[in-house]
Amino acid sequence: MQDSLLKVQGLQVEFNSRRGKAMVLNGVDLEIHQGQTLCLVGESGCGKSMTALALLQLIPSPPGKISGGQVFFHGEDLLRATQERMQEVRGNRISMIFQEPMTSLNPVFSVGDQVAESLRLHAGLDPAAARLQAIEMLKQVGIPAPERRVDEYPHQLSGGMRQRVMIAIALACRPDILIADEPTTALDVTVQAQIFDLLRDLQRERGTAILLITHDMGAVAEMADRVMVMYAGRVIEQGNTAQVLRQAGHPYTRGLINCLPELGSSIHNERTDLAEIAGMVPSIWELSKGCAFRERCTQAMDICAHDVPPMFNMADSSPSAPHMTACWLQADQAPARGHAA
Repeated sequence: MQDSLLKVQGLQVEFNSRRGKAMVLNGVDLEIHQGQTLCLVGESGCGKSMTALALLQLIPSPPGKISGGQVFFHGEDLLRATQERMQEVRGNRISMIFQEPMTSLNPVFSVGDQVAESLRLHAGLDPAAARLQAIEMLKQVGIPAPERRVDEYPHQLSGGMRQRVMIAIALACRPDILIADEPTTALDVTVQAQIFDLLRDLQRERGTAILLITHDMGAVAEMADRVMVMYAGRVIEQGNTAQVLRQAGHPYTRGLINCLPELGSSIHNERTDLAEIAGMVPSIWELSKGCAFRERCTQAMDICAHDVPPMFNMADSSPSAPHMTACWLQADQAPARGHAA
């Protein structure tokens, strides 16, 4: 496999408040290669968006801080980079599409100005050249009449068009990695499909790697090459898409899959009823020793109450296609290399 564009090892983020110190991310590892789509999946509050913010050093400080780990981008540890260096990376080499375009786009600037801003900053284009390139980017992301839309404001566009503007801004400088944080939230299913088609087309044309953050296992099945499942600030399962969807090793992953009847039915070749995972992701202030999922797990054992499970290799894992899960149900498998307890 080619060298990774981004390799994260042992990433930790902690927050301080009057209630004390809490670990929001606890030892997150991930790796992304050129042209690959890695989906980071889990419920709200599991640490997906916090992981993306940490990669770009956008953690609000105080109260938060990155307390450990390494983030290698083309071999350079971004956690040791200066703010000036991070400003060169953000929006240029690594771009991010945020969840809600109406709050991410500036309401007092035209969409063309907002696309052109990154081109002026990172590509050194003059205003006229930046405007022409902004029109071209709006055209590339499928916005009709881009010569007119370039002078319009966010409130004049539909939700789908605003999301396309966000994609145009993110891709204007041809980044190596695109982080898409719930890019289809609040969009209808037709527009969601259009956005995913657009991301795939742009990825094929440019070879951009995509880190897609979502809670939707349907989006995972459609978009992902590899999948990482997060829960309470930890990665609890990872593998290629077929491995995770067909041979999920963690009860939480299986629960996410079974929440989509059509996905569960197609995988298991049987009719399934709409399922749900009882309970909620625990607060970061309420985490205790043991497996964080145990209170919601129907298969919890005594060991789950006091020992955090390491990563175990699944039966379908191989050096070329690793599939690992952090669950004591898989304790008969060998601990994954580098993840032993």
